[in-house]
Amino acid sequence: MKCALFVHYKNIIKSFVGSEYEDLVVVDPPKDESFGDFSTNIAMILAKKVGKAPLVIANELCEQLKISGDFVDVSVKAPGFINWLIPNRIITEHCKYMLQKDFGKTNIGNGRRINIEYVSANPTGPLHAGHARGAVSGDVLANLLSFAGYDVTKEYYINDAGKQINILASSLRYRYMELFQKADGGLPSWAYPGEYLVDAAKKLKEKHGDSFVDKDENEWMPFFKEFAIADMVDCIKADLDGLGIRFDVFSSELKHIKAGAVEKAIDFLRSKGLIYSGVLDVPKGKEPDDWEEREQLLFKSTLFGDDVDRPLQKSDGSWTYFASDIAYHLDKITRGFDEMIDFWGADHGGYVKRMQSAVSALSDNQKKLQVKIVQLVRFMQNNQEVKMSKRAGTFVTVRDVLDNVGKDAIRFIMLTRRDDAPLDFDFKKVVEQSRDNPVFYVQYAYARTHSVLKQFTQTFHKPVPNLEDVDLNLLDSNAELQLLKTLADWPRQVVMAAQNKEPHRIAFYLSELASKFHFLWNQGKDNAMLRFVLADDFQRTSAKMVLVMVMQNVIESAFGIIGVSPIKELR
Repeated sequence: MKCALFVHYKNIIKSFVGSEYEDLVVVDPPKDESFGDFSTNIAMILAKKVGKAPLVIANELCEQLKISGDFVDVSVKAPGFINWLIPNRIITEHCKYMLQKDFGKTNIGNGRRINIEYVSANPTGPLHAGHARGAVSGDVLANLLSFAGYDVTKEYYINDAGKQINILASSLRYRYMELFQKADGGLPSWAYPGEYLVDAAKKLKEKHGDSFVDKDENEWMPFFKEFAIADMVDCIKADLDGLGIRFDVFSSELKHIKAGAVEKAIDFLRSKGLIYSGVLDVPKGKEPDDWEEREQLLFKSTLFGDDVDRPLQKSDGSWTYFASDIAYHLDKITRGFDEMIDFWGADHGGYVKRMQSAVSALSDNQKKLQVKIVQLVRFMQNNQEVKMSKRAGTFVTVRDVLDNVGKDAIRFIMLTRRDDAPLDFDFKKVVEQSRDNPVFYVQYAYARTHSVLKQFTQTFHKPVPNLEDVDLNLLDSNAELQLLKTLADWPRQVVMAAQNKEPHRIAFYLSELASKFHFLWNQGKDNAMLRFVLADDFQRTSAKMVLVMVMQNVIESAFGIIGVSPIKELR
């Protein structure tokens, strides 16, 4: 029997069809739990092949499945679905796999190389709290895909070129001059506010004294740019480290530009006949006087699914952001990645088509870029949205949230909604020790497993017997079996989450698992036989301990993907 129950059943079902049809066969839990543990569409797949109605085929197969002994309560639902329950014997036999440390791991990725780029915030200040959501989702997806057998590279793209860097350097210059009483008139409206640049100015003064006070702009600007970028990147890396995030690669936009990567990419597209000079139509929703009608260097992005062709050069001759991004993604393609996934903020939704069209053009339609748009997070305190930080001046920073609730709460809560749905992060709720706090609810379940095993040792003064010496058929209550079935579903959850690139599925699964464990625990209050430790029944208690150890193993595995620390004892 295979380690994953759904694989075990899928292989049985596939044996009824030819190889040309097996990829079409689906074996999954039915939407309505009352129909059974699993359901398959095999009858509909075979209907065309054998020329019979799906219901007829389903009923014929139903009788064959009943004979095998691996299926219980096999039934047919229109238009031809076959549903069944898993025999208790199959579930308990499966425990030997569920106790293995690599239970749930899969190789569906088969070493396929994936580049996941996430966060990539402009290095103009500390990470704001909204960045935490994309940071967590990207990091957990990377962990998930690694767990599923992909070769994953985690990448951060540093936007260290352009107008915003000039503003950053000038803002730092102002703060530096303040330290020598050389700045007058208050902070300029264009400058970046917040205390973080005051800190950077103090570091600069400490290292270089007043040597830049009397320098001309052409002398101080290059140095201040380099110093500011390095300081901000160090600040960002420290915040990421606090979130438990470490990147494999930091790519610099400025280095790409200086190395001529943009010109190389444009020449590459030009060689394919995809670059031309032309005049774009007036953008929809813009007044004529907002539009500059001029000939521009354009990329034929409409050939690859975009709405309009896109400009590559500004009126001053400098490259557009899009041109730089084209060069960056050509670099990814050149590095040999099979897939590319970018996590972007909600305000970048309109940029998706053009970037996907560029990747298609650069790779002759051989590579695909998947963009995950991460919706906004509202940080709430006492039913009021928190909008400002003492350090940043204009927004809540990642450091603010870390200091308030810690890494584990942030990482788990950010996965309690799909990326494309808005999320409210309630500071009060995420520190509550209640069912309303998802991360506590799962941590509490894990802590209870350790409490139970400790109670077993104290009661019987011996360790849990080896699995071979435990009669798992004694796990016979419906609540125990339902929990075991949910635990056995862990490998399928990993596969589904990895295939759909949906890291939130892992947090959803953990919440369901914790709910079933706590339900079983609470049932023991009313029914003594359902308690985990029965002082007068060593054999039955030993079987229950196997269930508890499987629970521990699965939570630890899932927490490893999410990046949350399992806590053995909650205070």
